[in-house]
Amino acid sequence: MDVSFDFSGKNVFVVGGTSGINLGIAEAFAAAGARMGVASRKQDKVDGAVAALSGDAGPALGYAFDVRDADAVAAALEDFAQQCGPIDVLVSGAAGNFPAFAKDLSPNGFKSVMDIDLLGTFHVMRAAYRHMKKPGGSLINISAPQAVQAMPMQVHVCAAKAGVEMVTKCLAIEWGHEGLRVNGVTPGPIDGTEGMARLAPTEGMRKAVINSVPMKRYGTPEDVALACLFLGSEAARYVSGSIINADGGWAISGARIDLALQAGGS
Repeated sequence: MDVSFDFSGKNVFVVGGTSGINLGIAEAFAAAGARMGVASRKQDKVDGAVAALSGDAGPALGYAFDVRDADAVAAALEDFAQQCGPIDVLVSGAAGNFPAFAKDLSPNGFKSVMDIDLLGTFHVMRAAYRHMKKPGGSLINISAPQAVQAMPMQVHVCAAKAGVEMVTKCLAIEWGHEGLRVNGVTPGPIDGTEGMARLAPTEGMRKAVINSVPMKRYGTPEDVALACLFLGSEAARYVSGSIINADGGWAISGARIDLALQAGGS
């Protein structure tokens, strides 16, 4: 059996793929030979990612849109498919997060995260469906430990990501007969990301998070990208409806972000 992470001749689209974890995912697919499409809200980030991801497979395509705008999402994926052909792998990674105690969280703040993470995921999945390679297409939603682990100051994210994981599983059931696989990847604490900078902004908090990870280190975008390469490849041809933790064992140890919050600046 010849199974490899060779995506030559494949079309891969990463929503949110212009910075952080999602850019790392896009870079991994590009390095594996894929023709790339990426999207995020800010045009300057899109332009930078397109320049970095263009290579032997051809120029990457970039789109600036807000995942909350269903029409804009649909138009971008339509354009990518028209230019490149059916999509082999779709990664949905747009997300919003900020720490806030529930008593201080405004209804608009809660709604904003729900709209970006949950509604935005639905918009991407729904728009991508008609352009996926059938059979053989792979859709991957980027989740978070908050989907299954209650955390202080994260009620909005916990609610949104729990929804994202159920969307993933429901679509795996609905679309499986067409040969589409739908899975999720849950990153742990990933170094150098905006999310961890917000959740663990001091050295004391960073140390507390590292101590709560069984592997005793922060992850890297490449760690998450490798899980996505697996799910997008033939190696995962019978994997659907699964959520893979790329987190050094953080989730099974309780994803104790509360330790970091309690550590303060010490």
